[in-house]
Amino acid sequence: MMQSTILIIDDEEDMRHLTEMYLENSGYRCHLAASGKEAYELLKHTPIDLIILDIMMPNEDGFQVCARIREKYNTPIIFLSAKGEEWDKVKGLKLGGDDYIVKPFSPGELIARISAVLRRTGMVSNEAQSQIHIGKIFIDRMARTVVVEGEVIALTLKEFELLIFLTDHYAHALSREQLLEHIWGMDYLGSLRTVDTHIKTLRMKLGVGDYIQTVWGIGYKLEVPAE
Repeated sequence: MMQSTILIIDDEEDMRHLTEMYLENSGYRCHLAASGKEAYELLKHTPIDLIILDIMMPNEDGFQVCARIREKYNTPIIFLSAKGEEWDKVKGLKLGGDDYIVKPFSPGELIARISAVLRRTGMVSNEAQSQIHIGKIFIDRMARTVVVEGEVIALTLKEFELLIFLTDHYAHALSREQLLEHIWGMDYLGSLRTVDTHIKTLRMKLGVGDYIQTVWGIGYKLEVPAE
């Protein structure tokens, strides 16, 4: 299986190497850049599948670097930032970012978000797309199997489809209406309680119920809790 290649752009050396360690332990290849200037030179001659980009950098910040990269490349970009303000997230996404992670983050969250962005943007092979790691959960789409810490979890078809949909929209809040329409179809005559019931059962079966979080007033999202 082809490995995805990740470019980590961060002026802090410790953070660059820590992120590199997380990614290499999960099977990714990494290249490192301490500034936008280094990144531009590397992108000229190195195929990159995804970019991890810090925002708070001297000279050119991450927003400026993203804008310059977008002039030539469509490579997926995930912003890293110690700032979690809504405006920063919106600005990053408007500039062409594909996701936004607030520091500090857990290795599980980082890997899950990278995997989700690579799948959404089609930057991985069909084989790689079929195999998903989310924290302690391993999913094989083609085999339709779910394994949590070595134990195979028996899910119904709807439970499996629900888990896949949540995974494909990792860390995104999904309404009960969205989940009901996607999993059960527009012609389904049941109520939104069907979603709640399946979420409850899915949490219980997985044994890592805190991964599926309730977003009050909206619905649910799948996200590995920060350690």
